[in-house]
Amino acid sequence: MSEAAAGHHEHHWEWSWAPMAVVIGVFLILPLGFSTFFVYENVSLTIALCGIGTPILLAGIAKWVAEGLTVKPLVEGLAGVAIPLFIVSEVFIFLGLFASYWTIRLSAGEMWPPEGTPVFDKSIPLIMTVILVASSITYHVAEVKAEAKDLGSFRNWVMITLVLGFVFLGLTIYEYQHLLHMDFGPSTNSYSTAFYTITGFHASHVLVGLCIFIAVLIPAFKGLENHTFTSSAGVYWHFVDVVWFFVASQLYFW
Repeated sequence: MSEAAAGHHEHHWEWSWAPMAVVIGVFLILPLGFSTFFVYENVSLTIALCGIGTPILLAGIAKWVAEGLTVKPLVEGLAGVAIPLFIVSEVFIFLGLFASYWTIRLSAGEMWPPEGTPVFDKSIPLIMTVILVASSITYHVAEVKAEAKDLGSFRNWVMITLVLGFVFLGLTIYEYQHLLHMDFGPSTNSYSTAFYTITGFHASHVLVGLCIFIAVLIPAFKGLENHTFTSSAGVYWHFVDVVWFFVASQLYFW
């Protein structure tokens, strides 16, 4: 019994290269890749950085997901605590971006929007809002189907959520192209800088959420479903949905 007790308290190390790969990939793509494009206007270097960072990021996500679906957690129920902490950290990042925008907006007073800002089509953000809210509903239905062990319906609802998410990203790209053709780029004025920064940061979160859904969907075709991973993906996606209400209301309607 003493040996069993000693074994029970023996420290067990778990290690993985996946988190480091994800961090390196994100760093190469977002801070370095975007800065070389928007700040230094070096397209070749941007393509090189994204070309290196993207496979590293995907490899890290694939490894991390595979471990999450096959390896039993060392501490049961840890994800239920970790996800809210992660969401809180994300909230503070968005708050920092919004605080910068609010400072610019309030300082401008009646001189808003700045010179060079075109008239925005308000129907686009409204359509995007409907799509994102619908995607939260469809994923909630998918979670219900997963709890009922109906993996066929679960897969279908996740795929519907993916389609809605990609449509949302497509509308973001469409709007960017339209605004760029109107000579409204990230460096046009203070509003454009805030607009592209905040909407781009949110779009990156949408893209990450879609990658997570793909990671959830692939094992489901093999009859595998991890409840913790599925529910954690849902919490993240609903957070992205809620943040969009602040993005749309502040940038488009204020």
